[in-house]
Amino acid sequence: MTDTRELTLCEAIREAYIDEMRRDERVFMMGVSIQAGSFPHTKDLTPEFGTHRVVDTPLAEPAIAGAAIGAAQEGLRPIVDFMYAGFSYYAGSEVFMQASQYYFLHGSQLPLPLVFVGTCGVGRRVANEHSTLPYGALIHHPGIKVCMPSTPYDAKGLMKAAIRENNPVFFLWHTSMMSFKGHVPTDDYVVPLGKADVKREGTDVTVLTAGMQVHTALKTAEKLKDEISIEVIDARSFEPFDRDALFKSLEKTTRLVIVDEDFERAGFSAEISAQVMEHGYDLLDAPVKRVCHPNFPIPGGYMDVYTMPTVEKVESAIRDVCR
Repeated sequence: MTDTRELTLCEAIREAYIDEMRRDERVFMMGVSIQAGSFPHTKDLTPEFGTHRVVDTPLAEPAIAGAAIGAAQEGLRPIVDFMYAGFSYYAGSEVFMQASQYYFLHGSQLPLPLVFVGTCGVGRRVANEHSTLPYGALIHHPGIKVCMPSTPYDAKGLMKAAIRENNPVFFLWHTSMMSFKGHVPTDDYVVPLGKADVKREGTDVTVLTAGMQVHTALKTAEKLKDEISIEVIDARSFEPFDRDALFKSLEKTTRLVIVDEDFERAGFSAEISAQVMEHGYDLLDAPVKRVCHPNFPIPGGYMDVYTMPTVEKVESAIRDVCR
């Protein structure tokens, strides 16, 4: 039997860094204040790996991303920590245009093994730049893979898969989950990119979500368990997306609610809604319902709790599709 222990989400990510940097000397990290460990997932890495593999950088996102692309072109496997994922917009050309398209435009002959990392998420009262979830924008640009864990187990496994991937990967994690604990095996393992996970089985409604909102969906499912049987699917990867897992669930439930913490317009939930309507319309007994952040900027202070998905909003959507 595989031994496990309880780790926080950040501890699981940090352990993935350590495992992969020990396994492959080409893996190194770049970012602002990562030597000091501004977030727990980069704490105390310098004593073992040195400042040449845990590289502090200026607060200059385009330069960080550009240097990492160059390093990957030369055969290294960089991890770029933007601190907050919203800061990646400052490196928009490097992330969305250069890194994402490089492998394809070179006929898959020149891999670009590169991981971008950033925390994000609504509910911490830190306003727009520190909360924005960029996965909707990222999946619009072909060539970059995008993932987000909801548990420490998935966090470690997805990060290890991302570091070993020859395409660029953007690894997002939710700031509110920093101290979430869960069991993580001591043995080596990966969680494949592009594979969703059924976090709770049900027969009446499918709720598709990711990251922090998996826990919102699970709380809703528990609240309604005596009335409605809810299946909760954790996408884990936004690109590639596991459409087969979703359609397999819809064959059983025939109803879909998508809980997406990103903006409603032109985001992940809109894309999946379109895919379901185009390729799985006959599976549905009710229109797809979405629970998203409304189409206005993420507010600062205590207002953000009124705009993010909640158990009450998810419950309302579930009841709507079950009428």
